[in-house]
Amino acid sequence: MTQSLIVPKIRKSAVLILEDGTIFQGRAFGALGETGGEVVFNTSMTGYQEILTDPSYYGQIVVMTYPLIGNYGVNDEDVESGKIQVSGFIVKEPSLIPSNWRCQRTLEEWMQSRNIVGLCGIDTRALVRKLRNYGVMRGVVCSPGDSSVDWKAKVDAVPSMAGADLVKYVTTEKPYLWTESLHPYLKSKDILPPPEKPYKVAAFDYGMKQNILRHLTERGCEVHVVPSYAKPDEVMALAPDGVFLSNGPGDPEPVTYAIDTVRQLLGKVPIFGICLGHQILGLALGGKTYKLKFGHRGANQPVKHLPTGKIDITSQNHGFCVDYDSLDKKKVSVTHINLNDDTVEGLECADLRCFSVQYHPEASPGPHDAAHHFDRFVEWMKEQG
Repeated sequence: MTQSLIVPKIRKSAVLILEDGTIFQGRAFGALGETGGEVVFNTSMTGYQEILTDPSYYGQIVVMTYPLIGNYGVNDEDVESGKIQVSGFIVKEPSLIPSNWRCQRTLEEWMQSRNIVGLCGIDTRALVRKLRNYGVMRGVVCSPGDSSVDWKAKVDAVPSMAGADLVKYVTTEKPYLWTESLHPYLKSKDILPPPEKPYKVAAFDYGMKQNILRHLTERGCEVHVVPSYAKPDEVMALAPDGVFLSNGPGDPEPVTYAIDTVRQLLGKVPIFGICLGHQILGLALGGKTYKLKFGHRGANQPVKHLPTGKIDITSQNHGFCVDYDSLDKKKVSVTHINLNDDTVEGLECADLRCFSVQYHPEASPGPHDAAHHFDRFVEWMKEQG
């Protein structure tokens, strides 16, 4: 019997340079070229296609902590937006032969077709340990690597995530009605049956993942997506039963137009926020936000519901957080905390009919423990009537 051999791909050299001057020498992965961004890490073992297309990663170079990435390839269904959103992608070892019945192309072929620069073959454990110890840093990936380049000048040219409005780069340009058919992998006996009259939801797109829209439509919602800069009167002209605030990239405080709009919508209809939407709601309620040292990015974050003590394992992707001490506890209740660092993971203001979570109840990738928040949002719209 003849045994086939896997011939390793010959790759060009590539480098990652961090803003503290640290150099990681590896090999090119994906497209050849140069890219810069904030270097962050994600601890998910799977879901790289959803991670790459999540608009919350706009302007970032993502490092995967799991060593082998690409083993099931990519397909046309498991995307969270219309394009790859990351600035760059770093893995320890890219899979040479993907194996999955849904696979349509390899991860590297997909990255090359979208001109996404990557890096492989470095010690990702050492890189992640540095980011954990010293915080996320700006960096540049270049392939092929050139030692004669003024790398410091290139890294210094990468903009900081703090203080920048990144939402304007990922929001929809005009309103639209979400009409995608129901996603076959989200069917569940726990999902509420569709009402005779659909609940109309005005969903602010700060960089929204498509799986959020699928969850809302599966629960009988007619979802009207509006730009991040939509005015309160434009939203209320839709006569919505509820308002949804989506996830998105970067620092929430510079997105002042969104904060002002949400503040004016408080109390008019039920409001539900996720991730950046949670932070914007916290700011609209009078709180403040701050940047975390290395953020929460992965599909294994434990979150505690304070009123019941119940623990959910959650999917997360954020670098900023609502400041607990800045909140008016007489008006706003902190409903959830992260068990790793006690940071705020959920807010509620019953008098104004609004609530939010810092994590991603729609998963993609990640566990489905927290999908019940969509049911609660529907119940609030049902109660108002």
